[in-house]
Amino acid sequence: MIARAGAPVVACVALGSNLDDPADQVARAFGELATLPQTRLIARSRLWRTRAIGPPQPDYVNAAARLETQLDVHALFERLLAIETTHGRVRGERWGPRTLDLDLLLYGDLVLDTPGLRLPHPELAHRPFVLLPLAEVAGDLAVPGLGRVTELAARCARDGGEAVPALGSP
Repeated sequence: MIARAGAPVVACVALGSNLDDPADQVARAFGELATLPQTRLIARSRLWRTRAIGPPQPDYVNAAARLETQLDVHALFERLLAIETTHGRVRGERWGPRTLDLDLLLYGDLVLDTPGLRLPHPELAHRPFVLLPLAEVAGDLAVPGLGRVTELAARCARDGGEAVPALGSP
Protein backbone atom coordinates (compact mmCIF):
# COMPACT_ATOMS: atom_id res chain seq x y z
CA MET A 1 0.00 0.00 0.00
CA ILE A 2 1.36 3.40 -0.94
CA ALA A 3 -0.22 6.62 0.26
CA ARG A 4 -1.45 8.77 -2.60
CA ALA A 5 -1.39 12.52 -2.40
CA GLY A 6 -4.55 13.58 -0.61
CA ALA A 7 -5.25 10.08 0.76
CA PRO A 8 -4.54 10.02 4.51
CA VAL A 9 -3.18 6.82 6.06
CA VAL A 10 -3.70 5.68 9.64
CA ALA A 11 -0.36 5.12 11.37
CA CYS A 12 0.27 3.94 14.92
CA VAL A 13 3.27 4.81 17.06
CA ALA A 14 4.47 3.35 20.37
CA LEU A 15 6.06 5.80 22.79
CA GLY A 16 8.36 4.87 25.66
CA SER A 17 10.78 6.49 28.08
CA ASN A 18 12.57 5.60 31.29
CA LEU A 19 15.03 8.50 31.70
CA ASP A 20 14.83 12.21 32.51
CA ASP A 21 11.21 12.40 33.74
CA PRO A 22 9.68 9.73 31.51
CA ALA A 23 6.06 10.91 31.86
CA ASP A 24 7.09 14.38 30.72
CA GLN A 25 9.16 12.96 27.84
CA VAL A 26 6.13 11.01 26.57
CA ALA A 27 3.71 13.92 27.10
CA ARG A 28 6.00 16.25 25.16
CA ALA A 29 6.36 13.68 22.38
CA PHE A 30 2.56 13.53 22.03
CA GLY A 31 2.64 17.30 21.50
CA GLU A 32 5.34 16.96 18.86
CA LEU A 33 3.44 14.23 17.03
CA ALA A 34 0.45 16.58 16.93
CA THR A 35 2.52 19.19 15.09
CA LEU A 36 3.96 16.95 12.37
CA PRO A 37 3.22 18.34 8.90
CA GLN A 38 0.38 16.73 6.96
CA THR A 39 -0.44 14.72 10.07
CA ARG A 40 -3.18 14.75 12.66
CA LEU A 41 -3.01 13.14 16.09
CA ILE A 42 -6.32 11.26 16.26
CA ALA A 43 -5.96 9.57 19.65
CA ARG A 44 -3.49 9.00 22.43
CA SER A 45 -3.54 6.36 25.13
CA ARG A 46 -3.13 6.74 28.82
CA LEU A 47 0.39 6.49 30.17
CA TRP A 48 1.34 3.01 31.37
CA ARG A 49 4.14 2.07 33.77
CA THR A 50 5.89 -1.16 32.81
CA ARG A 51 8.94 -3.09 33.92
CA ALA A 52 11.94 -2.79 31.66
CA ILE A 53 13.20 -5.74 29.66
CA GLY A 54 16.93 -6.12 29.12
CA PRO A 55 19.66 -4.87 31.47
CA PRO A 56 18.78 -3.52 34.94
CA GLN A 57 17.20 -0.08 34.54
CA PRO A 58 14.26 2.04 35.72
CA ASP A 59 10.66 1.19 34.81
CA TYR A 60 9.26 2.61 31.58
CA VAL A 61 6.38 4.90 30.85
CA ASN A 62 4.70 3.63 27.67
CA ALA A 63 1.87 4.91 25.51
CA ALA A 64 0.50 4.72 21.98
CA ALA A 65 -0.66 7.26 19.41
CA ARG A 66 -2.96 6.93 16.43
CA LEU A 67 -2.16 9.33 13.62
CA GLU A 68 -3.71 10.18 10.30
CA THR A 69 -0.99 11.27 7.91
CA GLN A 70 -0.33 12.16 4.32
CA LEU A 71 3.42 11.76 4.82
CA ASP A 72 4.84 8.72 3.07
CA VAL A 73 6.09 5.99 5.37
CA HIS A 74 9.77 6.93 5.10
CA ALA A 75 9.12 10.63 5.72
CA LEU A 76 7.04 9.78 8.80
CA PHE A 77 9.73 7.41 10.08
CA GLU A 78 12.41 10.10 9.63
CA ARG A 79 10.27 12.58 11.56
CA LEU A 80 9.93 10.10 14.43
CA LEU A 81 13.71 9.64 14.54
CA ALA A 82 14.14 13.43 14.58
CA ILE A 83 11.79 13.76 17.56
CA GLU A 84 13.80 11.10 19.41
CA THR A 85 16.97 13.06 18.70
CA THR A 86 15.49 16.29 20.09
CA HIS A 87 14.79 14.37 23.31
CA GLY A 88 18.45 13.35 23.56
CA ARG A 89 18.01 9.76 22.40
CA VAL A 90 21.33 7.97 22.12
CA ARG A 91 21.33 4.54 20.50
CA GLY A 92 23.61 2.34 22.54
CA GLU A 93 22.99 -0.89 24.37
CA ARG A 94 20.19 -3.04 22.94
CA TRP A 95 17.13 -2.76 25.19
CA GLY A 96 19.02 -0.21 27.27
CA PRO A 97 17.52 2.85 28.96
CA ARG A 98 16.39 5.76 26.79
CA THR A 99 14.99 9.24 27.03
CA LEU A 100 12.48 8.53 24.26
CA ASP A 101 11.68 5.64 21.98
CA LEU A 102 9.20 6.09 19.13
CA ASP A 103 8.39 2.90 17.23
CA LEU A 104 6.33 3.02 14.06
CA LEU A 105 4.02 0.04 14.59
CA LEU A 106 1.60 0.28 11.68
CA TYR A 107 1.25 2.36 8.55
CA GLY A 108 -2.11 1.47 7.04
CA ASP A 109 -1.95 -2.12 5.84
CA LEU A 110 1.62 -1.76 4.57
CA VAL A 111 3.91 -4.75 5.00
CA LEU A 112 7.54 -3.67 4.66
CA ASP A 113 10.85 -5.39 5.37
CA THR A 114 13.87 -3.15 4.83
CA PRO A 115 17.10 -2.94 6.84
CA GLY A 116 15.97 0.15 8.75
CA LEU A 117 12.21 -0.32 8.94
CA ARG A 118 9.90 -3.32 9.23
CA LEU A 119 6.12 -3.06 9.24
CA PRO A 120 4.13 -4.12 11.03
CA HIS A 121 6.66 -3.79 13.84
CA PRO A 122 8.16 -7.29 14.21
CA GLU A 123 7.69 -7.54 18.00
CA LEU A 124 4.25 -5.93 18.12
CA ALA A 125 2.31 -9.15 18.84
CA HIS A 126 4.56 -10.13 21.77
CA ARG A 127 4.74 -6.94 23.79
CA PRO A 128 1.97 -6.16 26.28
CA PHE A 129 3.57 -2.77 26.96
CA VAL A 130 2.86 -1.93 23.30
CA LEU A 131 -0.40 -3.81 22.71
CA LEU A 132 -2.33 -2.66 25.77
CA PRO A 133 -1.87 1.07 25.10
CA LEU A 134 -2.36 0.45 21.36
CA ALA A 135 -5.69 -1.28 22.05
CA GLU A 136 -6.91 1.95 23.69
CA VAL A 137 -6.40 3.96 20.50
CA ALA A 138 -6.54 1.42 17.68
CA GLY A 139 -8.26 -1.70 18.93
CA ASP A 140 -10.36 -1.81 15.76
CA LEU A 141 -7.36 -2.03 13.44
CA ALA A 142 -6.09 -5.23 11.87
CA VAL A 143 -2.39 -5.99 12.01
CA PRO A 144 -1.51 -7.52 8.62
CA GLY A 145 -1.07 -11.26 9.00
CA LEU A 146 -1.75 -11.28 12.76
CA GLY A 147 -5.34 -10.23 13.51
CA ARG A 148 -7.10 -7.34 15.25
CA VAL A 149 -5.25 -5.31 17.85
CA THR A 150 -7.90 -6.09 20.51
CA GLU A 151 -7.46 -9.84 19.93
CA LEU A 152 -3.67 -9.60 20.12
CA ALA A 153 -3.86 -7.50 23.30
CA ALA A 154 -6.26 -9.94 24.97
CA ARG A 155 -4.01 -12.88 24.11
CA CYS A 156 -0.89 -11.05 25.29
CA ALA A 157 -2.52 -10.02 28.58
CA ARG A 158 -3.81 -13.58 29.09
CA ASP A 159 -0.29 -14.93 28.50
CA GLY A 160 1.15 -13.00 31.42
CA GLY A 161 1.41 -9.41 30.25
CA GLU A 162 2.65 -7.13 33.02
CA ALA A 163 1.62 -3.69 31.79
CA VAL A 164 -0.50 -1.97 34.42
CA PRO A 165 -2.12 1.42 33.84
CA ALA A 166 -0.54 3.52 36.55
CA LEU A 167 -0.73 7.08 35.29
CA GLY A 168 -3.47 9.32 33.96
CA SER A 169 -3.68 10.94 30.56
CA PRO A 170 -0.77 13.14 29.52
